[in-house]
Amino acid sequence: MKKIILLSSVAIACGVLFANIFNSMVIAAATDSDIPNSVLAAKAFFKTVNPGNFFKIFSPASQLLTLLSLLIYWKNSQNMRLLLGIALICYVSGDIFAFTYFHPRTDIMMSQLTPATEILKRLSSEWSSMNWVRSLVLLIGVIFSFAAVDKFYAMKNKFPNP
Repeated sequence: MKKIILLSSVAIACGVLFANIFNSMVIAAATDSDIPNSVLAAKAFFKTVNPGNFFKIFSPASQLLTLLSLLIYWKNSQNMRLLLGIALICYVSGDIFAFTYFHPRTDIMMSQLTPATEILKRLSSEWSSMNWVRSLVLLIGVIFSFAAVDKFYAMKNKFPNP
């Protein structure tokens, strides 16, 4: 069960990372393509559901599973503890970015009253640029999570079950 939690934390973190990259490569690029028309189209498209619906579920799940992994392997290895701790900090930082930087910009862009074109262009550009930073932070977390998995298997091979 411990191994399943550890591997699930990495799998879900990868999903969050790639969904974030998809946002940059597809959704942000489309939204940025013909402002204000593209923003109006995005508003209509995301009227029912939006990427936030995905992130509301899987980002906390990733953090929770990483925290559980950290607690489960706390006594096993100081290195695993450090690796999982750094990964958790990265995943939480990604959400801090989301709530403090992305949500306010998205709220303005998708508000009932459409802001002026220049404001939309600035917000969209800022959003697009910083989302790559967020992706980098999440990637660092995923790398540290995989390093923890590697450490887990190295310990398992060093001390095999009888």
